[in-house]
Amino acid sequence: MSEEELEALCGELRDFLITHVARTGGHLASNLGVVELTLALHRVFNTPHDSLVWDVGHQCYTHKIITGRRDRFSTLRQPGGLSGFPKPLESPYDVFVTGHSTTSISAAYAIACANKLKGSDDYAVAVIGDGAFTGGMAYEALNNAGRSKTNLVIVLNHNSMSISKNVGAFARYLAVIRSKPSYLRLKEWTENALDHIPVLGERMKEALRSSKSLLKFILYHSTFFEELGFAYFGPVDGHDLPALEQVLTRAKALHRPAFVYVETTKGKGYEYAEKNPAVYHGISRFDVETGNPDVSLEDSFSAVFGQELCELAEKDSRICAITAAMKAGTGLTEFSGKFRNRFFDVGIAEQHAVTFAAGLASQKLLPVVAIYSTFLQRAYDQILHDAAISRLHIVLAVDRAGLVGDDGETHQGIYDVAFLGTIPGVTVYSPATNRELKAQLEKALYRTDGVVAIRYPKGSDAGEEEFGSDPAADWVFEQNGGRIAAVSYGRISNSLRRAIQNIRRPVDFLKLNRIFPLEDALVQQLMEYQRIIFFEETESAGSVAERLCFQLSVKGFSGRFQAVTLPDAFISQGKVPELLKKYKLDQASMEFILREEEAETCQK
Repeated sequence: MSEEELEALCGELRDFLITHVARTGGHLASNLGVVELTLALHRVFNTPHDSLVWDVGHQCYTHKIITGRRDRFSTLRQPGGLSGFPKPLESPYDVFVTGHSTTSISAAYAIACANKLKGSDDYAVAVIGDGAFTGGMAYEALNNAGRSKTNLVIVLNHNSMSISKNVGAFARYLAVIRSKPSYLRLKEWTENALDHIPVLGERMKEALRSSKSLLKFILYHSTFFEELGFAYFGPVDGHDLPALEQVLTRAKALHRPAFVYVETTKGKGYEYAEKNPAVYHGISRFDVETGNPDVSLEDSFSAVFGQELCELAEKDSRICAITAAMKAGTGLTEFSGKFRNRFFDVGIAEQHAVTFAAGLASQKLLPVVAIYSTFLQRAYDQILHDAAISRLHIVLAVDRAGLVGDDGETHQGIYDVAFLGTIPGVTVYSPATNRELKAQLEKALYRTDGVVAIRYPKGSDAGEEEFGSDPAADWVFEQNGGRIAAVSYGRISNSLRRAIQNIRRPVDFLKLNRIFPLEDALVQQLMEYQRIIFFEETESAGSVAERLCFQLSVKGFSGRFQAVTLPDAFISQGKVPELLKKYKLDQASMEFILREEEAETCQK
């Protein structure tokens, strides 16, 4: 395509993205920012033979559209439709599953090594954002890759945003090298001039190359990336397609590890997204004309958590809040403004966040770490080794626990129950309503020792009726004189209680507010039932149901125990109500199961 045609295509792609994401929801701002970069990568590199690895992957929409998936784009993040992230099962152009950040350099370097071992001249390209560079795994990979003799290109997309605004020394470093493009300009001018000098020109270029380190130090003070062994290019305007192609072509021609620094504007081409890229990072369906989303976050569990933490922090100067680049998403925006000295955004560094919290706790402060369930997986070792072993008192606010729906396999929050339950001394609360969340946060801070987690789902409690007089109680039992006990916790416990009320049968209802540890007195009370049915929104392996079943069997339970859980499988995208129905965790399915179970018990 000509330069004019490509410019028109960029405009068409942005219009297409805005229109479709407005209907389906998704990651808008990041995708609007990489339209030109995506086209340049596909024009310079021979995909799919050359491999593109997108870090996190939420910025891959243009990549998907131009690699044969435009006609299916209306199915984005829908059941059976296109994933919002790269997915090799979907297309040969998606070479690596991503969804969490800071993995692309490791994966691309490995692909480049594999190409070399196979005798292939193909390239591997990692596209990583500056936000992801706050994660330590990026530096581990850079340390390995820089001095390798591989066909590897790393493209750093600098848009000054991760989800919250970027923080830390690396963000400042990028600002410095962005302001000093003089070295690259002088180098290009000198080489071009010497190319026009017959005979001596080439010799003089070689002499300059031999003294390159001194020249760089004088003019540019070198860069961190060159010291690691990369050929460095940039900064480059990420919306200047010809300039991008020129620089990428030069990087490719070297046949050695190269680092290309690109500057883009997140939300480019859509005024609302450019002005507020954090809001349009991952957004629900919205009105294109007004920019207004369909869903309000004001009454979400995240917002309620943030408001309650602020109220507690007003009274207690020991309370600190920590987030891993998710200030807005975890409800900590208000806290960050009111208590600046006690708010710590550590960047996309969940491991550091937990150990940092442990360090604060060692000095008798009260740290609260707010992290999505799916990202907390990264910090398992730190919870175990740095906090739990020493019985340090930290509170983990585990947001987006349970099914999250549209983002699919990489983001479902269905593993925290299993991995937190393996760590001795960890206490886990699971509120079902806003009132319970507030009460359990206070209890976690002041009436529970060691590592304490409070897990709550995405969205709001939808004004659920409170069950039990004490929202801080570890469990609530509603006894109807039945021989069947139905057990649950978290948001689906509300559906279970309604199901029991609808079937009008003597089924007793047990709601767990604290899921770990289970008290022996509670287990002993359940021994009296003929049937126990446990409904749980987590995978079966490592579930609370599995642990309760074991504890009952040790005590000699002779009745029947049934667990209705999510399967031990990766769960694709879909609306949460649809997924709950699919796995028999919705109210109608619960009613059916309880009726069948009650009828069988009566017959026996």
